[in-house]
Amino acid sequence: MSLTDTYTLYNGVKIPQVGFGTWQSTGDEAYHSVLAALNAGYRHIDTAAGYGNEKQVGQAIKDSGVPREDLFITTKLWNNDHGYEATKEAFGKSLENLGLDYVNLYLIHWPNPIKFRDNWQATNAETWRAMEEFYDHGTAKAIGVSNFRPKHLDALLETAKVKPMVNQMFINPSDMQPAVVEYNDDHDILTEAYSPLGTGGVFKIPELEPIARKYGKTPAQVVLRWSLQHGFLPLPKSVHEKYIKENADIFDFNLSNADMQTINGFHGKFGLAQDPDTATW
Repeated sequence: MSLTDTYTLYNGVKIPQVGFGTWQSTGDEAYHSVLAALNAGYRHIDTAAGYGNEKQVGQAIKDSGVPREDLFITTKLWNNDHGYEATKEAFGKSLENLGLDYVNLYLIHWPNPIKFRDNWQATNAETWRAMEEFYDHGTAKAIGVSNFRPKHLDALLETAKVKPMVNQMFINPSDMQPAVVEYNDDHDILTEAYSPLGTGGVFKIPELEPIARKYGKTPAQVVLRWSLQHGFLPLPKSVHEKYIKENADIFDFNLSNADMQTINGFHGKFGLAQDPDTATW
């Protein structure tokens, strides 16, 4: 197994099983971290309009020299741009910022932003209608959602012609979101794990240290391996070349069932995902 091994989405699109996250990276830092990731062998890059770094990500992609057909690029629709016409405009802007004529995956970033909270179901339906057009036209090779809980997915599926292929969620040992994962599995939706290290929260779990020593790995590598063995697609993020490379070195060991269960037991150790129905953005 390696960074170029893939999962296959239900529509046949292949997606590298580990991606490089760019949340909280901006400016030159975003550019250099993406370039370092591509040089380290990552071929799956995850960004979003809301991250404010699409231009830097796009420039790093261009400067890397990696052929476009070898890359899997994801971006996301930000909260203020829901609705049919607004989604089309926002998608065009993202393609322009990235310097690309298509993305491999386009996601609704948030199910019910505060701007549309009074009519999120109808607004999501119109947003999804536009995204289905991107998919039909081939400017998005796959479409999906992020931070959607079962009730949000149920509402979307009432009118969707194309089922989401991916649901990207905050998943790590402190919050496994089992109800959403079960829903995704039942509907053949791939679960992506953003912040798979809990934005550093896993380093607050001292019980990970002896497990890491046992395998000759770091706690971060152990947790990313845990994510893969659950069938998730982790999106680790770092701006340090050393850690970017370390986070890719997770394919030469397997965690035992006992160690998997121990890590499963860390629920709530450093926090849970934000409730999308009460978030103030």
